[in-house]
Amino acid sequence: MNQRTIKTALAVTGTGLHSGQPVDLEFHPQPVDTGVVFERSDILGSEPIPASAFLVQDTMMSSNLVFGGTRVGTVEHLLSAIAGLGVDNLLIRVSASEIPIMDGSAAPFVGLLLQAGFEEQEAAKKFLRIVRPVRVKVDDKWAELRSYNGFEMNFEIDFDHPAFDKDFQHAQFHLSTHNFIEQLSEARTFGFMKDIEALRKNNLALGGNMDNAIVIDEARVLNAEGLRFNDEFVRHKILDALGDLYLIGYPILGRFSAYKSGHALNNLLVREILSDPNNFEIVTFDDNVTCPIEYLPLSGLVVEG
Repeated sequence: MNQRTIKTALAVTGTGLHSGQPVDLEFHPQPVDTGVVFERSDILGSEPIPASAFLVQDTMMSSNLVFGGTRVGTVEHLLSAIAGLGVDNLLIRVSASEIPIMDGSAAPFVGLLLQAGFEEQEAAKKFLRIVRPVRVKVDDKWAELRSYNGFEMNFEIDFDHPAFDKDFQHAQFHLSTHNFIEQLSEARTFGFMKDIEALRKNNLALGGNMDNAIVIDEARVLNAEGLRFNDEFVRHKILDALGDLYLIGYPILGRFSAYKSGHALNNLLVREILSDPNNFEIVTFDDNVTCPIEYLPLSGLVVEG
């Protein structure tokens, strides 16, 4: 079970959620043990920004990294795709202060990374294994990680709104590349019309629309096509959490459970885990059989359609 990066560089242009302006995005292969790093292509001499939970300085509506005064925001959907595909080393160049929103899910990023292809590297893939339970709580919201041989995610939301069916506000997810692509990657972000109107008055969410988010009014989902899954809302919260947790610096072996958690609480959990080395250990595996997370072999990662 070795580290992997992408085989070839790739570029795409999308739209910034908040600016509403075009954003250029590039992916570049990186050497072993580099990790995931961001770089602002629009700032001359911009220093690489590591994908680190300790650099998250703003969690309003998304996870945003700030390093040396340079910002890269809305990183969680892309990081979720990177985690789901098992990518260890990657340079992401972006021409603005935010990653493009694409369709509001991780699926477009999955397609791009699959198109770039993957390359196995001559170094063992490192995992962070949770060895004792860690929980963080703010008011009635909480999130925790416990020991588990694999990566399981349990999430519950609690929206008292007609559009949120009570039977679909909890979901469980077991991480594998196949499960991520099929069950999680297409779940879109969502927002309420009343909030969007207020945000736009403050020059935020200018690029948000029904092509890149589920939009909800006082009674229902406004998107003509409806939901992609009956429980798309909670699936997207799991997708967000997977990206937020990948800021720990390694794939996680553990059981994640959360109630009404968001970017701020997810980040607090990661910081709490890393604050004490007795909470975790770094492990490697000799082969794909002994590794408790099933990443598709490099030859099995293909673009459909």
